[in-house]
Amino acid sequence: MSVRTGKQIAESIPVMILLAVSGGLQDSYTYLLRGSVFANAQTGNIVLLSVKLFEGNFSEALKYLWPVIAFALGVLVTEQTAHIIKKKDNSGNWRLAILITEALILMSTAFMPQSMNPVANSLISFSCAMQVQAFREVNGHEYASTMCIGNLRAGTVSLSKWIRHRDREDITKALYYLAVIVLFGIGAGLGSLLMGVADLYAILASCILLMAAFTVILIGQERR
Repeated sequence: MSVRTGKQIAESIPVMILLAVSGGLQDSYTYLLRGSVFANAQTGNIVLLSVKLFEGNFSEALKYLWPVIAFALGVLVTEQTAHIIKKKDNSGNWRLAILITEALILMSTAFMPQSMNPVANSLISFSCAMQVQAFREVNGHEYASTMCIGNLRAGTVSLSKWIRHRDREDITKALYYLAVIVLFGIGAGLGSLLMGVADLYAILASCILLMAAFTVILIGQERR
């Protein structure tokens, strides 16, 4: 029996697929149903925040400020949690707790009315930050499961290197990044369809994807 750690499984392709689809769904959910705010794309939120500030619309600016702050807090909490737990257990199993926490946070937002959009958006941004901070590699390649700009840049760089050197590793990396971007887009598209049917409860599909990733990691820790 070969033992695979939680860290290895957490960096596998099946987990990446589930997380990337979930990430796209979360972003389309907050933008389409929660007041045109991005859950993951904090660059977009900062742009809209600045626009509203320069227009003098300070109350409208706040709805973009809170998710940015929440995202930063999500990264901070996850990083500190990982640091503390890794002192005792470096197997990567702490990521299971992150997935459960993220799923519970997202589940709670499904039952928040439109009047609570600022709270819902902040919670989703917080959980997205937890995800992107906890799951940063797939088969040894760094990636982001909740946004595309970094993946697009890294994938294009890898493609450029492959064009020059024809190194198989470079084209493999480029394809990984392309896959993440496509999966993110699929998640966003599926999310928009689900919203037409389930409205605010559509975010529960993201919870299902996260728990599927949890199951993959849990079952895959030992493989015969």
